[in-house]
Amino acid sequence: MTSTVQPRAVVLDIEGTISSLAFVKEQLFSFARWHLADYVRTHEAALAGILDQVRRTEGHPELDTPQVIAVLLRWMDEDRKHPPLKTLQGKIWRQGFESGELRGHLYADAVRAIRRWHRSGVPVHIYSSGSVEAQQLLFRHSTHGDLRPLIAGYFDTTTGSKLDSRSYRAIASRIGEPASCILFLSDHPGEIEAARDAGLQATLVMRETTSDAAPDAGAIGGFDELP
Repeated sequence: MTSTVQPRAVVLDIEGTISSLAFVKEQLFSFARWHLADYVRTHEAALAGILDQVRRTEGHPELDTPQVIAVLLRWMDEDRKHPPLKTLQGKIWRQGFESGELRGHLYADAVRAIRRWHRSGVPVHIYSSGSVEAQQLLFRHSTHGDLRPLIAGYFDTTTGSKLDSRSYRAIASRIGEPASCILFLSDHPGEIEAARDAGLQATLVMRETTSDAAPDAGAIGGFDELP
């Protein structure tokens, strides 16, 4: 479904929408997995609150640090979206971005669209399963330079599941615009459905299509196809 009303605000997913799936999975996730155990052991005292969240989420308060590390690695294998994991990944990625080992990939057409919306006075927000800290790092250290001045706000799973329409209602409330005046773009059909259920305009981005992808009459292959 393409937009029917000129949007007053835009909300963008990251993975597969404005950044390549390969970059997120093969670089970001691999970097976090490779460094996770050492990072936790080195910063155990500072991470005490996060590690306790892992224990509570698992329902096992007796887990020691090596067992918590094993849980975190399992969550990564299972692609869990638990906030303590996302927060920890963000901290590890910060280390990688600031050292120069990581650079944030963003599609050129997405960057052009973000700049165009910004010039037009349409605020652009990000909603990703990655933590707000991780999102800001991606835009600060992107291959297109520091793009943080172009982003009005960030949302992560502390707002709610991306498959729950209530999350999009909460985002609309935070943005301060009617849901019908907000355009959401994502590569995930379930997120598109949830956003539409909340009343947002929502467009499916199918950069990397699969044979089992559900058809969507308004789907686009890139941001240059937007009206």
